[in-house]
Amino acid sequence: MSASGVLGGLEPTLIWERFSELARIPRPPKEEEKAREHVLAWAAERGFPSEVDDAGNVVVRVPSSHGREHAPTVVLQAHLDMVCERDPGSPYDPREGRINVVLDGDWVLAEGTTLGADNGIGVAAAMAVAEDAEIVHGPLELLFTVSEEQGLDGAKALDPELVSGRLLLNLDGTSDNALTIGCAGSTHTFVRVPLPLQAPPAGHVTLEIALSGAHGGHSGGDIARGRVNAIKALCRVLSRAFAQAPFGLARLDGGVSRNAIPRESRAVVALAPEAEPAVREAAERELAAIREQYASSDDGLSLSIDASEPQDVADEVATSRALDLAATIPSGVVAMSADVPGKVETSTSMNVATTKAGVLTLASMTRSSNAPALDDVVITIEAAARLAGADVEIVRSYPPWRPDLDSELLGAARATFTRLFGTEPGLEIVHGGLECAVIGDKLPGVRMISLGPEIVGPHAPGERLSVSGTQRFYRLLGALLDDLSR
Repeated sequence: MSASGVLGGLEPTLIWERFSELARIPRPPKEEEKAREHVLAWAAERGFPSEVDDAGNVVVRVPSSHGREHAPTVVLQAHLDMVCERDPGSPYDPREGRINVVLDGDWVLAEGTTLGADNGIGVAAAMAVAEDAEIVHGPLELLFTVSEEQGLDGAKALDPELVSGRLLLNLDGTSDNALTIGCAGSTHTFVRVPLPLQAPPAGHVTLEIALSGAHGGHSGGDIARGRVNAIKALCRVLSRAFAQAPFGLARLDGGVSRNAIPRESRAVVALAPEAEPAVREAAERELAAIREQYASSDDGLSLSIDASEPQDVADEVATSRALDLAATIPSGVVAMSADVPGKVETSTSMNVATTKAGVLTLASMTRSSNAPALDDVVITIEAAARLAGADVEIVRSYPPWRPDLDSELLGAARATFTRLFGTEPGLEIVHGGLECAVIGDKLPGVRMISLGPEIVGPHAPGERLSVSGTQRFYRLLGALLDDLSR
């Protein structure tokens, strides 16, 4: 059944209709053309003027409700792209716009893939508000950015002349019980270690060793869950096997997104045929240890070792150096916050491994709400690279978004929330990137908060969106726009 059929009976109708439409549109980072065309066509049909900047970001200008013409302009901001992950063998693929939406009680999810509620539900909410006759609001600017899931690149390239409003509601939150008021900053590191390749010795066998079944998840929001990193785990397996019977490494690849904990990784190695039994035994033994270590978080891990076509390989010295480097680069929680109990302050995640033209690249994303602590982790990665004779590229992505507890916008949002729901909202600083960190530098004087419905497990298959949470989020958004326009 189509997404519209599955979600057709849900209220409020408009937000689910718009979300159902987006679920049928492919929109991976850097490939949002069809989603942008969809939004522009929707705006044109309703007579809303729109503009697109050179980066592909879209703004749609929505006139105020009658009597609210003199209210300040509010920017509703969401990103068009989504993380496109799928289970191996799934017939569905978000990259092709094939998402099988399922309704399970209070939860909307996708069979075998990511759902794209991050941030499709934010886009849908902005569109729905603009055409909902029951919501009273002042002038609106709907700002739809691109490539958020790949380094916030759309926000970084945003033409500030596109946006006039200085009250901004980011609709990329993941909890209907809280308002987000800050986020961690991040830095990307790309460690490149040479793998000088040559033909393997005559008679050697070539094997592909693959680890799969890791739970994955958001490399910021889920990092404290202690889930296995498939790249790190496979390198651990390879290191133990190498210690028993050295081999040559042809390639190592894993992970699909800078923002996602890798769920799969694979390597190709060449070794003497008499060493194969020892390699297999050591690999299976180490997999058993990893399964025991991560039994509570990743109970579906599996390892395959299959014959492969011969490839040029690095020698044993270069192989050992690469595996030691992968083991040395940190990945996981580095420090918990001393100011906000139970929250991660600093983390780093090795998210992508690629091998091309004899160079192994290990890409990591380090996050922290403490700028010196973030720099300290990057220094550690640099040191590991130097010891391995590797090059390292450092890309400063975005600074922390620092909370403004005295903001009038935050005060209004807290008052609206308390009036609607009879309790104070939680205030959160998220351990992940929000475009507010970048947009705040682009728009002088802008005041910002982030809100959204409850989303569990974004960036991995199993991502779930709460129906009741979406209803609360939409109700809060409508009431807040009314209050801000008075």
